[in-house]
Amino acid sequence: MARVLVADDDIDLNDLVTMKLEGAGHEVTSVFDGEDALVRALAEKPDLIVLDWMLPRRNGLEVCRAVRSDGTLSGTRILMLTARAQEVDVERAFAAGAEEYITKPFSPRELLLRATTLLNRSR
Repeated sequence: MARVLVADDDIDLNDLVTMKLEGAGHEVTSVFDGEDALVRALAEKPDLIVLDWMLPRRNGLEVCRAVRSDGTLSGTRILMLTARAQEVDVERAFAAGAEEYITKPFSPRELLLRATTLLNRSR
């Protein structure tokens, strides 16, 4: 299936997202801060990044912008999964290059459906 990078500093949530995506047959790498997310994205070229906004060392918006500015990651899809639910936050995430936005708390089923839709969409 797809290579997915999950970046969330909440260990339980990271485990839940990873388990759901692995259960769907995806190869998942998990990280817990933004700096590691960017390093792994550059090294592994994932098909999808599930990215929290509020990460230590580098926030998700910064990671999103860095991924979008790197030509080698042009095919990587980004799904923001965050507690930030204000309209202005959604706008900022899309402006930074996110393609999907899900607020916490969330439905694991919805996460999988949106991730699958992103992965099936051609860039």
